[in-house]
Amino acid sequence: MFDTNNRNYVVNEVEHCWIPISDGIRLSARLWLPETPHSRPTPAVLEYIPYRKRDMVRLRDERNHPYFARHGYACVRVDMRGSGDSEGLMVDMYGPEELKDGVEIIEWIAKQPWCDGNVGMMGTSWGGTSCLQIASLQPDALKAIIAVCSTDNRFEDDIHHMGGCLLTDTVEWGATLPVILASPPDPATVGSDWRRIWQERLAGCEFPLKSWVKHETRDAYWRRGSVSEVPGSITCPMLLVGGWVDRYSNTVMNLLSESDNQCWGIIGPWGHHYPDVGVPKPDIDFQQEAVRWWDRWLMGKDNGMDEEPQLRVWLQEYVAPSDKILQKPGKWISENTWPSSNVKPKNYQLSSGELQTSDHTNPTETAFVPNTVHVGLTAGDTGYFGRDGGLPLDQREDDVLCLVFDTAPLKEPLDILGHTVLHVSLEVDQPIATLAVRLNDVSPTGEIGRVTYAIRNLALDQIGEGCQDLKPHEPRQICIEFPNVAYRFAKGHRIRLAFSSAYWPLIWPSPKLAEITLHLAKTQLTLPIRPENLAEKPIQFAKSDHAGESESSVLINNQALQRWSNLDATSNIISTGWHQPLTRVQFRDIDLQLAYETRAEHKITVGDPNSAFSRVQHRLQFSRNDSIVEVVGTAQLHSTLTDYVLSGSLEVLENGELIFERQWNPSLDRMYS
Repeated sequence: MFDTNNRNYVVNEVEHCWIPISDGIRLSARLWLPETPHSRPTPAVLEYIPYRKRDMVRLRDERNHPYFARHGYACVRVDMRGSGDSEGLMVDMYGPEELKDGVEIIEWIAKQPWCDGNVGMMGTSWGGTSCLQIASLQPDALKAIIAVCSTDNRFEDDIHHMGGCLLTDTVEWGATLPVILASPPDPATVGSDWRRIWQERLAGCEFPLKSWVKHETRDAYWRRGSVSEVPGSITCPMLLVGGWVDRYSNTVMNLLSESDNQCWGIIGPWGHHYPDVGVPKPDIDFQQEAVRWWDRWLMGKDNGMDEEPQLRVWLQEYVAPSDKILQKPGKWISENTWPSSNVKPKNYQLSSGELQTSDHTNPTETAFVPNTVHVGLTAGDTGYFGRDGGLPLDQREDDVLCLVFDTAPLKEPLDILGHTVLHVSLEVDQPIATLAVRLNDVSPTGEIGRVTYAIRNLALDQIGEGCQDLKPHEPRQICIEFPNVAYRFAKGHRIRLAFSSAYWPLIWPSPKLAEITLHLAKTQLTLPIRPENLAEKPIQFAKSDHAGESESSVLINNQALQRWSNLDATSNIISTGWHQPLTRVQFRDIDLQLAYETRAEHKITVGDPNSAFSRVQHRLQFSRNDSIVEVVGTAQLHSTLTDYVLSGSLEVLENGELIFERQWNPSLDRMYS
């Protein structure tokens, strides 16, 4: 065993090497190898994603892997099959070949002379989900994982659907993923074979948006790759990391609740990022925390990592709503175990526009949910993905279009931690309908912040697997579970519950305007209350420090993202969207320039759900010397009463000449949404 106290090893970098897969395909890897005395082997850390290591996430890789290598870990960053500099084809996310390849990569790493046989795996987003999926297959050499911003439930907690409703984010991803996969390998790394690899990749291009829209229920398509379907299958230690303004924050507490194994969670105030660059801040020194984790589970050091509280989260406090918030007020809190006996349910009844802790509801009292199609314009993005802005705005503009219930001003602060639950009795006049519910914080000055929200497709059952027989005006009882949250309602603030039958442009509207009636005597809100002044060990994280990070790149032009939301008073068309102008990054060490641009637009006519329209275009450009390759993808969606109508296109230009073009125009039956 080498000296584990030496934390400043010289690092040898290998820009590209091939990893052979059993079916003959080769995957491209970038290595960072610590120079140890007598060339003694070390544990290894794998990151395995389709986001191009050569350019697209090069800077992120160079924040993480050289740091781990200096601390004694061989680091391996692999492009998935059909992406980056790797061979083969990828036609959709999380396919069986992808998982099989991951297991083979771990086996290959464990057998290398520079590896001692102990492998850890880490990743964020797709990479974090891949960690969960591959860990569930239990490769012998995989000893621990760190999964950041991941999903354990692909139907409920991914970018495609929420509560059984179609997210418009899936259109954006439907334009973006084909562009990433159609981009060429770099001749400077893979050599003269690069064009063959690229042409095979282009010939196999698919339009995965079709599958994401087609599968409207939690069927076998979505269950594949969802580790929530195989509880207990992950037996290695897990460190799960999330952010409260990320779409993927549920996974941490979900898996803590289900796991009988060694599992720990951290949730901060940030969005869809590694937490060392998390926004809103405070961020944390993720690399230092990760090294503590690897030291415990890959090197066997008794460093107290396994004695940390099982759950450490940022308890958010009110801040004036804005689409850009750099710092979230609050504090770190912890629970030794999750679920926690510290958290107790508190019930609220709904009556006459009020949330009451005592039951004074008229047994026959009802309330009508307005069927306004354009509620949701203050929602922001579904997740804070690193774009400029996108956090929820002041909710007043939406709340005036909704059915709302408020508490009296709070006499003391009130903390919640976990799932808010709503049991609601309702009737609806359409076979397909949507219910959107927001938990808001009403400040004494009148501004309203969104704390959390839930969406429910009333045509589907509780877990989204099957169709409910929605008979017009027949009362039914449903249970809606909100995403996990940690939040303090301040003294003098009011808690608000807001109901709507749409949430545009986050979710696709139901085919007809539905009249939803609530039966208030049988409707109850339950908040997960955590005592304010628990005696607990103070939680501290080191602040991130990137003072010594790579200076191998420079931003050439980085124009600010532009957002808009307009109502045409003549046509009653509401247009919303955003545009990231062309941004260029020059990688000086590899003499390569990467440029990217995205434009998203959504339109709807007031009162007409079937006027909904979304279109996204994504562009990547790669240039070196006099050679330029540009890949442009477009995805578009509109609907009728009975169909989803999609269109997609992919264009590839080399030095200004169109060398490849493909179009897709599927029309899909609209069954349940």
